[in-house]
Amino acid sequence: MKKWMSIMLLIALALFGSVIGFNVFKQKMIAGYLANRPEPEYPVTTHVVAARDWVPTIEAIGFIEPNQGVTLSTEQSGTIDSLAFESGDTIKADQLLLSLDASVERANLRASMAKLPAAKAKFERYQNLFAKGSISRDQVDDTEATYRSLEADIESLKSTIARREVRAPFAGVVGLRNVFLGQYLQPGTDIVRLEDTSVMRLRFTVPQTDISRIRLNQPILINVDAYPSRPFKGHISAIEPAVNYQSGLIQVQADIPNNDGQLRSGMFARASIQLPAIKDQVVLPQTAITFTLYGENVYVVTEQEQKDKEGKPVKIKRVKQVVVKVSERKGNDAHVVSGLKPGDEVVMSGQVRLSNGSRVKLVQDDSLHVPDQPPML
Repeated sequence: MKKWMSIMLLIALALFGSVIGFNVFKQKMIAGYLANRPEPEYPVTTHVVAARDWVPTIEAIGFIEPNQGVTLSTEQSGTIDSLAFESGDTIKADQLLLSLDASVERANLRASMAKLPAAKAKFERYQNLFAKGSISRDQVDDTEATYRSLEADIESLKSTIARREVRAPFAGVVGLRNVFLGQYLQPGTDIVRLEDTSVMRLRFTVPQTDISRIRLNQPILINVDAYPSRPFKGHISAIEPAVNYQSGLIQVQADIPNNDGQLRSGMFARASIQLPAIKDQVVLPQTAITFTLYGENVYVVTEQEQKDKEGKPVKIKRVKQVVVKVSERKGNDAHVVSGLKPGDEVVMSGQVRLSNGSRVKLVQDDSLHVPDQPPML
């Protein structure tokens, strides 16, 4: 029995020893392979930094407004007896658009105007008689009061008739008509929207820290979603004199010529206030920069000389991780204010597998090239 247990123990020790020995041998072989394998070389595309002018901008958003815009309505109630416009018409200033039935008021006006010559003649005659001493002053005053009262009644009736007419307060374009001939209107009923679209306006806000960089008549570019490839030119026409103490923002208004009528009120717009150009700046494509919570960095390609297996000197390329500071981004470009200088060669693609000191090889790849037009689906 003891002999059998000894044999089993020896067999177990042999099995465990073989397993341990195999693992030690495997690790030794792996370590030898890793020690002797060639250094990995990662393919990358690069971009050589060149100094160029940079035009800084202040970005803002807002909504397009007309130069003048109003929804027309009537002051009095009544039935529409004439319509002098159609939806979408171009209207002149003071043009009659709509009139309510005013037949009673016009009849009263004609009656009062018929009495006016007689009242005026009687007043003038009494003045002559008073000058001769034939009548008293009270009689002259009574006839003058009658005459002046009749004049006031005529003016009142004319104003009443005018209030039953709707005229354009300024020249512009009307929208869709909301009323019809013969319709009974209540005071305040919306008739049509009238807008002067010859010049459009954009109101937006900028931080108070940028107030020193803006001024009246400063050029500005406006972009709207309806025309993504066409920026509209304008200029700053007004700056609010007070800063909102709660938000620290200041309101700015820009005028945009709208001669072709492409801009419409209510459009969402992005504004870019053009600031003076800065010369000899480092501008990089954003794809070359790695943006993290701890800052921005790029990989700069450097050239080193080392010996190969045969002892001959060879030149290889390695990357060095450099921390940069980006002040502004516009489209696909980023303005770098520190960390790089003209002539540096930075990695454009392939950064994911890189670390500080990695060996790289340069390849040609146009996959990051931005096409002039988006591909058709």
